[in-house]
Amino acid sequence: MYAQMVETGLKNVRSIDDMGTEEQAFQARIDAGIKIEAKDWMPDAYRKTLIRQISQHAHSEIVGQLPEGNWVTRAPTLKRKSILLAKIQDEAGHGLYLYSAAETLGVSRDELLAALHSGKAKYSSIFNYPTLSWADMGAIGWLVDGSAIINQIPLCRCSYGPYARAMIRVCKEESFHARQGYDIMMSLCKGSPAQKAMAQDALNRWWWPSLMMFGPSDAASVNSAQSAQWRIKLFSNDELRQRMVDQTVPQIEYLGLTVPDPDLRLNAETGHYAFGEIDWSEFNNVLKGNGPCNRERLQTRVKAHEDGAWFRDALVAYADKQIASKAAA
Repeated sequence: MYAQMVETGLKNVRSIDDMGTEEQAFQARIDAGIKIEAKDWMPDAYRKTLIRQISQHAHSEIVGQLPEGNWVTRAPTLKRKSILLAKIQDEAGHGLYLYSAAETLGVSRDELLAALHSGKAKYSSIFNYPTLSWADMGAIGWLVDGSAIINQIPLCRCSYGPYARAMIRVCKEESFHARQGYDIMMSLCKGSPAQKAMAQDALNRWWWPSLMMFGPSDAASVNSAQSAQWRIKLFSNDELRQRMVDQTVPQIEYLGLTVPDPDLRLNAETGHYAFGEIDWSEFNNVLKGNGPCNRERLQTRVKAHEDGAWFRDALVAYADKQIASKAAA
């Protein structure tokens, strides 16, 4: 797997002979499975790649609260409301863990947020789709967080220590989110015909965007091979996407729902499901800012940041006052 990823994009990866002495020692540590820590020497490209990936991950956790926040007041029961609130709180915490991990690479949180709010930094395209019904809360937990777990568990073993350690707790909490989502879908599918139809509609709308979450094929990515060599990326996008399909299709069948893909077939020889072509034009269009909710999501996030400025200023003022009091004592 790892060798295949490197081979796929070999022209984008520097050979060991082209590296300087420090870079060779750095790569040798990674190859030996030794974690890179914040104060260790690292190539600038490695640092920049991590900042880009970790910050996009953090932004996704923060923006990912918004589609669910719309349904807190409309949850069908008090229990569902409290569970959804806890899930949203978890996602805020994940964002904070990841921003902290990114800060160990020498970038400030203010810089990261400024890049997000200006539209320069990206977040997962999945969060630019609307949540039209309560069933969407089930589909997001089950499909979106389920896909996130598949993508993120390998990150617990990535080469950068602070990122790997942050991901351990994130993945544990995401597993509960996936179970929460599946539980919602299960309840709907056991309910009235209208409720089951609602679950099917949510599956139809979220299935393909969830497959897009893993990104394009690594053969089309200029960064994947280098990330694989640095062990930031341990599996290819296509491998992870296949895991998601193989894991989820039996769950869909158990619910009594239909996979919205007429080309889906089980390959008896490989044991894997073959599935239809993904509409990458839609994926690229959403990434460019033309998704159904791109502008709404970003505007909401910017407004929340601006509305909270007084509180951040108060915290800084209080901290300065405490420092001044200690200095005077």
